[in-house]
Amino acid sequence: MNLKNYIATIENYPEEGILFRDITPLMADGAAFCHATHEIVDYAKSKEIDMVVGPEARGFIVGCPVAYALEVGFAPVRKPNKLPRKTIQATYAKEYGDDILTMHQDAIKPGQRVLIVDDLLATGGTILATIEMVERLGGIIVGCAFLIELDELKGREKINKYDIKSLMHF
Repeated sequence: MNLKNYIATIENYPEEGILFRDITPLMADGAAFCHATHEIVDYAKSKEIDMVVGPEARGFIVGCPVAYALEVGFAPVRKPNKLPRKTIQATYAKEYGDDILTMHQDAIKPGQRVLIVDDLLATGGTILATIEMVERLGGIIVGCAFLIELDELKGREKINKYDIKSLMHF
């Protein structure tokens, strides 16, 4: 299945000069969404995953069905003041500004094998901040999986010491 057929490209969103890759058409097609989910699950099966971690909000959309299929837990990574218990945080640079991510300080137990899942690898800032928090909590990153990788933004270079799976490249 050519998953690129289910990605819409929106010019100048959210800012001038940005080409936004919209996964909602993929999510709207049950067969395409199922296929994409199974591709990531197949990648993860041999990695003995204990936990899936996904940054908000599209990391939830992609990561939760992966965690469900693997029969493991899911830990959300969120913007500040969105999680109800004590959190840790990491600051990162996005392709169009700086931001902060948080996760519960008890989301990952030391030694847990973690798969990070998100919709998109762009500059790598979001994933690098997520990796930083997981590792501070004692988690072991065994892979990072994405629906889309934007090759020209070179995010892979920031996280190249980790195993990476991208279903589509733009």
